[in-house]
Amino acid sequence: MFSRDIGIDLGTATVLVYVRGKGIVLKEPSVVAIDKNTDKILKVGREAQQMLGRTPGNIVAIRPLRDGVISQYEITLRMIQYFIRQASGPIIFKPCVMICVPSGITEVEERAVVDACKQAGAKKTVLIEEPVAAAIGAGIDISVPNGNMVIDIGGGTTDIAVISLGGVVVSESIKVAGDKFDEAIIRYVRKKYNVLIGERTAEAIKIAIGSVWTREERKYIDVKGRCLIQGLPRMIRVWSDEMIEALDEPITAIVDAVTSVIERTPPELIGDIVANGIVMTGGGSLLYGLDYLITNVTGIQTRVADKAVSCVALGTGKSLDHIHLLPEGAINISRSRSEQLG
Repeated sequence: MFSRDIGIDLGTATVLVYVRGKGIVLKEPSVVAIDKNTDKILKVGREAQQMLGRTPGNIVAIRPLRDGVISQYEITLRMIQYFIRQASGPIIFKPCVMICVPSGITEVEERAVVDACKQAGAKKTVLIEEPVAAAIGAGIDISVPNGNMVIDIGGGTTDIAVISLGGVVVSESIKVAGDKFDEAIIRYVRKKYNVLIGERTAEAIKIAIGSVWTREERKYIDVKGRCLIQGLPRMIRVWSDEMIEALDEPITAIVDAVTSVIERTPPELIGDIVANGIVMTGGGSLLYGLDYLITNVTGIQTRVADKAVSCVALGTGKSLDHIHLLPEGAINISRSRSEQLG
């Protein structure tokens, strides 16, 4: 079998892999379980996630990506190797890989991603900024001289960008996203109920009743944790309107970043954005009422893209058509493409 070009959305919480000609073939949590005694990888992805917080002393479940960048290089390398093998199967030729990175990535972090992909078996690695990939995946034509604003809220970072003529005009990347939402929920439950819950429980609360705007109908979820006073298991009921208070700090940081990008956007493009609206992508955009909140604060109509969680991977996949025209490590695919084709 010949090699197929691969697009990877290397997220802090989830990895999505797109294979040209096949679409998204793999969606797994960014978790690796390792036996510390033998340094052997036991499980990757969903099976490893099940082990988080539940492993014996010699087994450790690790999330090697933090805040959108590689925090544990060797483990990330082995995770990428695993996912490339899973996606491409037996191959004769090494695949070309396009991989998403936050818009605020440093040169050192950029090089770490390229080197990890190369060591994992990629013939060539091209980088694409997450908001650009998200815009393409959301169906926005980024090649025209028309301003579009995208907010991509992932697990580790929120990337906000104004895109025109295939390039990022103004952007901001902050390390406040899904993981910080979980941490805020853990803190809130601890403070209000004197109950300690884990990351997976906090994530379950976020998915079930996470809200930043008052719902027409209140929702609740019953969760178990450890009572900090008695040290015993305790069941509590958490309500959706409590989430507005719990998530106030991280949501305020995101809204502040959005208004900061708008303030720095050239006036000509502001008119386009008002006409086109703001598009939100990523798992964090699914929080109930976040689109209403941003519309309310900015005065610009905000909507959540279709297939919001998959937009970055889909945009990366669509961009694979141009991977052979791009230099290795290109950070802005659209600008590089226009230079190559121009």
